[in-house]
Parts: sequence; C-alpha cells; structure tokens
Amino acid sequence: MTARKIKVFVSSVQKELEVERVSVAGAVSSDSQLSAACKVVLFNKEPLSGKRIKKPYLNSLENCDIYLLVLNCEYGRIQGTISATHEEYRFAKTHDMPMLIFVQGKDDTKRKQQTQDFLDEIKKDDNTYRRFHDRLDLQPEIKDALKRILSETFDVDISQVNEVEATVDMASGFEHRSLDISADELDLDIANTWLVARKEVGANQDLPQQELLNLLRQKGLVRLEGTQFKTQASGLLFFGKDPSQHFSQCRILIDAFRTTVEESNRSDEDTLSGPAPALVERVWDFVQQNTRHPMRVVGLNRVSLDEYPQEAVREAVVNAIAHRDYDDSSRHILIKLFSDRLEVLSPGTLMKPLTVRKISTGKYLPCSRNPMLGQYLNHLRLMDQRGSGIGRMKAAMLNHGLGPPTYDEPEGYFRVTLRGPSDNLDKLRVPSDTSASIAPAIMDQLSERQQRIVEEAVLSGKVTTGWVVKSLKVSKPTAFRDLDHLYSLEVLERKGKGRGVHYVPWHLG
Repeated sequence: MTARKIKVFVSSVQKELEVERVSVAGAVSSDSQLSAACKVVLFNKEPLSGKRIKKPYLNSLENCDIYLLVLNCEYGRIQGTISATHEEYRFAKTHDMPMLIFVQGKDDTKRKQQTQDFLDEIKKDDNTYRRFHDRLDLQPEIKDALKRILSETFDVDISQVNEVEATVDMASGFEHRSLDISADELDLDIANTWLVARKEVGANQDLPQQELLNLLRQKGLVRLEGTQFKTQASGLLFFGKDPSQHFSQCRILIDAFRTTVEESNRSDEDTLSGPAPALVERVWDFVQQNTRHPMRVVGLNRVSLDEYPQEAVREAVVNAIAHRDYDDSSRHILIKLFSDRLEVLSPGTLMKPLTVRKISTGKYLPCSRNPMLGQYLNHLRLMDQRGSGIGRMKAAMLNHGLGPPTYDEPEGYFRVTLRGPSDNLDKLRVPSDTSASIAPAIMDQLSERQQRIVEEAVLSGKVTTGWVVKSLKVSKPTAFRDLDHLYSLEVLERKGKGRGVHYVPWHLG
C-alpha cells in the first residue's frame, strides 16, 4: 500500500466532456481497490483557493502524478496561442509525467482542425492512445489502464490493497448499473431539456426520437442492445418517468403536520416518484401549499412572502436526491413539514471523511456518493459540484430572516433541518430584488404616518380621510394634508365626490 494516494489529473475540454470527466472519477471512486490507491483530480471541481494564479490549472496539474487526457471533437478556448487542454498536455510531457490518452470516436472526420493538429502532435510524440465510443466503454479502459500504470510506474500492487485501510468512502456503483429496462420508460422531454442546457441541442430544435436516444447513448445514459435502447441506472434515476416501479427506494415520502411533532393525523401527505428535476419542483409545490404566505407592502406593491426561501428548500432536496444511498432498498427520502421547521432526511450517513461538524462550519472538500447524478443536476443549474450549495443554503436562510440550517445523522439518515418563523411571521424579510413602484427619492419624502397610509391603500385597495383620522389618531386637517401630499406626489389618486371621496394607489387609478 502506498504512503499517499496517487493523484490522477483528468484533462479535457470541460464543457464538451463533462459527463466523461465525472465518469472517470466515478469509475475510480466506485472501485474499492483503485479508490484506496489513487485520487482523481478534476480541476473545475476543485475548491477555489482565493489566490490570484495566472494559470491555476497548471498549478493543479503540477501537484499530480499521472496525466489522463480525454479528447473528442472540440479544441477548447485558446489561452494565448493554444488551448488550456493542449497546454496541460505539453506541461505533462515536459515534466515526464506518465500519460494515459483516450480518444472518442472510431474516426477523426468530425474533429475541429485544431483538435486534429493536437492529435497529430500526440502521435508525433510517439504517445499511444485508445479509442472509445461512450462512457460505458471508457470506464473499464480507464480502470485497466490505471491498474497497469500503478503497478508498472509506481510499484503499487492494488490486489494487495486492504479495503479497510481506506480513509474515505467509495462512490456508489448503483448509478453505473446496466438495466434490462427499455428506454421507453424515460421522460424524453426532460432529456431534451438537459441536452439543450448542455448546448448539445438547439433551444428550438425538434430531434427525432432515435437521434435523441443516440445522443443519450453517447453520454452513457442509455445503451444499444441489438436494435433496442436500454437504460442505465443513472438514466433511470435522472429521466425515468417512474423509477420506483423498478426500485421502490426511488420515492420521496412527504408529510405535513399541524404541530411541532409527528402525529398520526397528518394535514397533508404525498408519495412522489419521477424524473429527478421534476421531483424538486413537486416538493416545492407541496411546501408552498402547506405553508403560510404573509403579505407585505413594498412601495405600491403587495408582496406575498414564502415561509421558507425557495433556494434553500430546493438545495436540501437536490442534495438528498444526489447523495442518498440508492443501494439501500429499504428506505426512502423523507420530508417532514412541521409548524416550525422543515426536515429533509436522506438515506445514508455522510461519506468519509465528511462529518456533520465539517458541513456545519463549511470547512470540507466536496465528495459525492452518486457523482454522475450530481453532474446531471448541475447541468440544469439545480446543484453545484464545488460544494458551495451548503453555503448558498445558509445564505438563503439568513437573507430570509431565518436561522442557518442544522445537520445531524439520526438512525442512518443525513438530516437537514430548516427552522421556520414559527409564530413570528414578522421575522421574514422582503427579498432585496423586489421592485417598488415608488421611487426611492419620493419614499424619502414620506413620513412614517404617510407610509402607513400608502400601506393601507395597497392592502385594502383604498383609503379614506375617516380611516386616517380613526386609525392614526390625527385631526381631519392633518389627514387632509397627508392625503393631499400623497396625491401631489402621484402616489395616491383621488376618486369620487363629496363624502364618497377616497384614495387609491396611483397605478390602480
């Protein structure tokens, strides 16, 4: 066993080969022996250092032991005279780093000319490479090549690696399973949305089903057996119309209670299954239906507040879907909505070396039990793979006027708790990006009493002199002056005649 883990730097055009890059990491981390002997470094997944470094990708590569290049059609954005990927290759070559090179596709007809020139340079340098079709082909090739180079170059016999010695948990192999399930069970509308987000398909492009499935095949979400497309487990988890028909654990059980404790008589409940992106929205809809939405006045607008910030709820649910233990077939994701809090429980405790303390303090490096699923959710901007989601969830809660999330691990679950306002709805803050109809310069001219008059006009639809006198305990002349001032500023508009005179918000007049 080596004294330290061998670092494998994965080089590629990031946007073009994001799925393949994560697949490499998944292939290593889901292999008990490889994960104990080496670590995959994906530069774009590394936490930001905060330091100004001219070419941070080279700095990251310099600290690695093996250079692994995955090449397809794109060349990448040029940094000076060549692309970052090309520069990484030359850096690794000049530093005599062991190289593993994999090229996607059976021929080179679709490659950009710059990419072909890059490939010609690799050949001229007498570097050998292996071709692959999709990530299902790539994974076993990567694993075999790494085992060989670990043995030949670093004298590491991974057959002697004791799994007990590993200091980190492995990624789950569940999402890499090949299933005997037809691709007809996938929601191809959501699949198309994902491909649009990845810019594999134009926003208004209507692809034939066969072509769409071929694109999913290239990304390793489905495979072709004879003439029939079958789904991979990762494809079923992400796009499946109802994954729970095949894996009962792929359900979310969500309950709402009227009090702070669990009761047999729930106020609402639901059992959810479907494509992962749709599940996130369905949970948010349930929360919206079972929480309060107090009204606030901002300028001349009535603003309905949410009891919990949407970003925090979505982040907690996405993390539960992406990081749960799918090998545990006996348990589901549980979401419990109480009168004072929202709990999201995900089967499986934190992966080592993560701890509740590290998560709570924000001092941790990201790792994922299901890296492929996490990557797919990231493409739809549903989660971030640098681990910043925990920080965003905390910020969303604080900006909403609530306390930060709390974390614990009850009975083999990882639980995220979002504490609500309970009986004090005044704690909730109006979002800072809420637009007001009254210009700040005009608002600055209004007294507190005049602002209260505007608030009543917005909430009730109108305000009268009598209401001002009675509710704000002022004389009629004072009430007239306040209302006339608001009228002159075009904040309120006067309606009616005689005793029927009343004032309404200007934009409703």
